Amino acid sequence: MFGKKKKTPQIDKEQLELIENAQRRVKQKKRLYAHFVIFLIGAIFLIVTNTVLGIGKDVQFFGIDWFVYAILFWLFLFIYHIFNVFVTNKFMGKDWEKQQLDKLVAKQQDRIEKLKQNFIEEETIQAKAEAKKEIEQQKKSSKTKELTIIVAVGEDNAIGKNNDLIWHLSDDLKRFKKLTSGHHIIMGRKTFESFPKPLPNRTHIVITRQQDYNVPEGIIVVNNLEDALDAAKNDEQPFIIGGGQIYKQAMPLADKIELTRVHDTFEDADTFFPEINGNHWKEISRTKHNKDDKHKHDFSFITYLKH
Repeated sequence: MFGKKKKTPQIDKEQLELIENAQRRVKQKKRLYAHFVIFLIGAIFLIVTNTVLGIGKDVQFFGIDWFVYAILFWLFLFIYHIFNVFVTNKFMGKDWEKQQLDKLVAKQQDRIEKLKQNFIEEETIQAKAEAKKEIEQQKKSSKTKELTIIVAVGEDNAIGKNNDLIWHLSDDLKRFKKLTSGHHIIMGRKTFESFPKPLPNRTHIVITRQQDYNVPEGIIVVNNLEDALDAAKNDEQPFIIGGGQIYKQAMPLADKIELTRVHDTFEDADTFFPEINGNHWKEISRTKHNKDDKHKHDFSFITYLKH
C-alpha cells in the first residue's frame, strides 16, 4: 500500500517574496565573506611587495607614501567587511534563515486553515439554506395551502336526512357554487351519489372503500382522506363537502370552515356536523339573512379560521 503523499503548504506571492529576499541576503553575506578573504590576501600581497620587494617605496602623494593610502583604504574595507560578515551574519545566518522560513510557513499554514474554515462555514450555511428551502418546498407540495370545510348546518348541527338536505336555500347554493368553482371538492361516496350529475367546473374526489367503484370519466376515486388530500395537493384551496364521517375526519386537518348556520332545529335529521371548539376555531366574519319568499329559514354565513 502506498502512503498518502504529504502536501506542501501553498505559499502566496507576498510570502514567497519574503523568502526569496531572505535567501538573497544570505547569498550577499557569502559574497561579502569571499570579498573579505580576497581583500585580506590582497593586503598581504601589498605588504609583501612593499616591504620585501621594495616596490613603490619612492612613490608619494601630497608628501605621504602611497602605501599609507593603500593601508587606509584596505583598513576601511576591512572594517566594513568585518561588520557585514561577522556582525550581520551572526543575526542572519542559516539558523536565522531557517527560523524565518519556519515562521513564514507557519503563518501561511494558519492562513490556509482559516480560509478552509471560512470555506467550510460558507458551505455549511449554504447547505443548510438549501436543505431548509427543500423542506419548505416539500411541505408546500405535500400540504395544501388552505383546506376548507364548507357545510350548512342547523342550530343543532344537523346537516341532512337520508343522504339529502333538509332545507333548500337559494343563496346558500349560490355561495357554495361561487366558493368551490375551479377547485377540488372532496366527498364521501354517498354524498357523490346524492348529486344528479357531477358539478360543473370542479374536480371531484370521491372517498370510498369499495373496490372498482364505477364513476364517470374525470372523477378521482381514492380509498382514504390522506390520498384525497394528496390528489388535491396542487389546489390552493380544496374543499371538504361531506358527508358526516368525512367532516369528522377532516376537522383536525382543516384550516378554514365556511359554514351556513340555518337558524332552526330539525328533529328528523340523521346526520350531524361535529361541534366547533372555540379553543381551536375563531369566527372572523358573519352575515345574517332573514327568511323571505325564497328562503323558509333565517340563516347566517359564518367563516372560521383555525387558531
